[in-house]
Amino acid sequence: MSQERPQINLITPPMIDLSTFPDQLARVMDAVEIACLRVALATRDADDIGRAADACRLIAHARDVAVVIENHVAFVERHGLDGLHLTDGARQLRTLRKDLGPDAILGSFCGVTRHEGMNAGEAGADYVAFGPVGASPLGSGETAPHDLFQWWSEMIEVPVMAEGALTLALVESLAPVTDFFAPGPEIWTAEDPATALKALLAPIL
Repeated sequence: MSQERPQINLITPPMIDLSTFPDQLARVMDAVEIACLRVALATRDADDIGRAADACRLIAHARDVAVVIENHVAFVERHGLDGLHLTDGARQLRTLRKDLGPDAILGSFCGVTRHEGMNAGEAGADYVAFGPVGASPLGSGETAPHDLFQWWSEMIEVPVMAEGALTLALVESLAPVTDFFAPGPEIWTAEDPATALKALLAPIL
């Protein structure tokens, strides 16, 4: 089982207003220790993604926080990011590890499937994410259960991440059996995201 306190992999909102978000992000990062920032945008506009990636990198790297981007491999080297978070399990991992090199962070979201997670770990993922852990109307509605994280933390060396519809109770419950929590949507709609994040993570702060 994981003995150390889980680290935080913060996820950006799907839409970013660059006139306000950098200051908001800085306040959140100054309030809670963040291990990694995931740039996860809904837009398909390359210029918008690039500007957002640059803004996030400046804020994060000034605080020694790594930055990964969701799926868009071409932006990693072009914008000085630290790696890539894949949302489709292990499918591209071996190729991307060769392309990006051993130092790049490569993470893989594997839904609720132990088998997919094992494939990702064997293909070279630095971490495997399971979720949603809480009730969500998105996707199939199936959730990643506590015993998946418990089994993984006891049997597999690859770090595991819990994400999706996190709650205070889930953070408390999963803290002994996960290496990372990945909050994001849970805090960005709050009036003060920094305060919301501290409240969500209270069991581990």
